[in-house]
Amino acid sequence: MSNSQEFSYPLDWLKKANEDFRRVSRRLKEGDVEDAAFHLQQAIEKALKAILLSSKWTLKKIHDLEALLEDLVKFEPSFEKFRSLTQKVTGYYLVERYPGFEEGPAAEEVETDFQEAKALMKEIRKKVKNH
Repeated sequence: MSNSQEFSYPLDWLKKANEDFRRVSRRLKEGDVEDAAFHLQQAIEKALKAILLSSKWTLKKIHDLEALLEDLVKFEPSFEKFRSLTQKVTGYYLVERYPGFEEGPAAEEVETDFQEAKALMKEIRKKVKNH
């Protein structure tokens, strides 16, 4: 699968996003907050890429949710309301994957972000499936 065209199917990205999103809930129940935070970042990243790809966006290797949202609001201005969520959750990728962070986010913080992300995911699912 070296052809970037093979990675450009929005529904495939959405499927992966949904898998990560389900992991967030499981990890929170298990008390693994850092992994829950990582999967939340991953779910949002993949969902944003899904909707962007459905808008004929060219796939980029990027983990910055705010940068992805910036591209998205050019096509879908209504998603601007999720800017603070993307700003915050972008950092969750780093906490789980790289050394040097004293501590990750608190469980309550990840849970709050997870609840807000449910609205984002719902809107993305609806738009991707309608394209």
